[in-house]
Amino acid sequence: MYQQFALIGLAGYVAPRHLKAIKDTGNNLVAALDKSDSVGIVDTYFPNTSFFTEFERFERHLEKLKRQDPSSAVEFVSICSPNYLHDSHIRFALRVGADAICEKPLVLNPWNIDALLDFERDTGKRVFTVLQLRLHPTISALKNSMVRSDRKREIDLTYITSRGDWYLYSWKGEEAKSGGIATNIGIHFFDMLIWVFGAPQLNVVHVAEPKKAAGYLELEHARVRWFLSIDRQDLPPSSNATYRSINIDGEELEFSAGFTDLHTLTYQKILEGEGFGLEAARPSIETVYTIRNSTPVGINSDSHPLCRS
Repeated sequence: MYQQFALIGLAGYVAPRHLKAIKDTGNNLVAALDKSDSVGIVDTYFPNTSFFTEFERFERHLEKLKRQDPSSAVEFVSICSPNYLHDSHIRFALRVGADAICEKPLVLNPWNIDALLDFERDTGKRVFTVLQLRLHPTISALKNSMVRSDRKREIDLTYITSRGDWYLYSWKGEEAKSGGIATNIGIHFFDMLIWVFGAPQLNVVHVAEPKKAAGYLELEHARVRWFLSIDRQDLPPSSNATYRSINIDGEELEFSAGFTDLHTLTYQKILEGEGFGLEAARPSIETVYTIRNSTPVGINSDSHPLCRS
């Protein structure tokens, strides 16, 4: 039997992946919210979804569904809103009696996790996050190989995804709202590395600029030099808009394929009771919080070994 979903942030970049996941798992989207009305993508998946541009009317609709007939109440709220609103929207989901499925970063600050754990206990509902790289076959195989290795690996992580001038003028360009570059575009890589190579032991920031960040992260089983950028000038000549590289002990980790339907697989795991919860997200949230609040030391972006400008 299908379950009832609502979605917050329907006009967002990542929302289509959630729409597809809800559809592919055989469930129904009954309501959606976004202050922007550029949401025609929903017609491809759920043309009968009740859509709202005002939070108050959206909230009233979900409450109405719950009061009219418990069987029509929303059971999950998927959250694709701007990062700084995740915490509030998760709390809303739990208050209306639904479990929450929230995009990365789950929250911006580690103490937000502690408060949400209290909300879970008070409401009896769950909070799940999307950590889809953990489900990638190549990454899973890498983690399994680490069980047989005690030595520290040498890792170079480079992720450059070019963005236009609009980026810095949107909420993504405001550190208080997005968490900055390391949080907004790096959180899934940091989660993956910590999941595979163990807990952070040392976290040093070398570059902290609006368009790029770099540093050194020592994990239990790895030493990681990382560089993140949205500056097109940092792209290698052969790249178009995005360049992704994870080099381990001098060998490139090839995982460009295998991304199809990872959100759907995430939803399947959640519906089967095996989703990633609050504590799963904590290590990477703590890591990017430390990066965001660190003073850069040592070098600038022009001399960082991974910078390609």
